[in-house]
Amino acid sequence: QVQLVESGGGLVQAGGSLRLSCATSSSIFRINGMGWYRQAPGKQRELVAHITRVGSTDYAESVKGRFTISRDNTKNTVYLQMNSLKPEDTAVYYCNAEAESLGLTYKYWGQGTQVTVSS
Repeated sequence: QVQLVESGGGLVQAGGSLRLSCATSSSIFRINGMGWYRQAPGKQRELVAHITRVGSTDYAESVKGRFTISRDNTKNTVYLQMNSLKPEDTAVYYCNAEAESLGLTYKYWGQGTQVTVSS
């Protein structure tokens, strides 16, 4: 099993910044790709940013230039630095981890953290 614990959400004014963290714990799984998704009310969950184990990144067009994903493999932790936040960034943000064991890959999700951007 892999547990993901998120932190760092909250309420911020437009133009402000927040930093999300997601720590994973596992004794037998190798954590490969990690990512952040978000889901706004009435909308589908969407990918925000993804990072591979070696640090290659991918971003949704709507957050490019404003958000930065990073990770610390020694701590199995992924971060999302969010700058220049907009009201449309308001959503529940979920951490995702791709965990590998014995040649099989499993996806795990965090519980979600609320990000609210006021105008």
